[in-house]
Amino acid sequence: MKRIPHWSRPWALMGLLALWSAGPVRADVDAPEPLSAFPRIRLDIRRADTGRVIHIDSWVADRPSRQEQGLMFIRELAEHQGMLFVFSSVQRINMWMKNTYISLDMVFIGDDGRIQIIAPRTVPLSLDLIAPPQPARAVLELKGGACAALGIHAGDRLVNLNFPPAQ
Repeated sequence: MKRIPHWSRPWALMGLLALWSAGPVRADVDAPEPLSAFPRIRLDIRRADTGRVIHIDSWVADRPSRQEQGLMFIRELAEHQGMLFVFSSVQRINMWMKNTYISLDMVFIGDDGRIQIIAPRTVPLSLDLIAPPQPARAVLELKGGACAALGIHAGDRLVNLNFPPAQ
């Protein structure tokens, strides 16, 4: 069977025309910022039931572009590693798993540093929204299953997280 050259197929030609008419393409649009450029913080989570403190080494998504990127494109994450998203005030938060290749536990945190709810083992690459039933001030993303393995539950508190004043 003879193959038709891809450039002569109508859909391919339309795609080329669309690219040409769209103007210059920026190469950096989909280039993720390396995690090494993100600020880091050690978070201490005090378990409500035992008082035991769990240490988490976290990157901080400290500006909108980093919050949009989050842990996208990451293929491995240690159990005691995560990413913290802090918002300017308590608000409704919607997260998703676009371009996120590993399952995550999403830990939603109130203004007092207390864990409100955990969305465990989120589905990689899903575009479904993950939103707690109440507003939150921050989200800590951990490796999927880390909360169960470390004994982190709703009601536990981040003891060394001082939120900036609400704006």
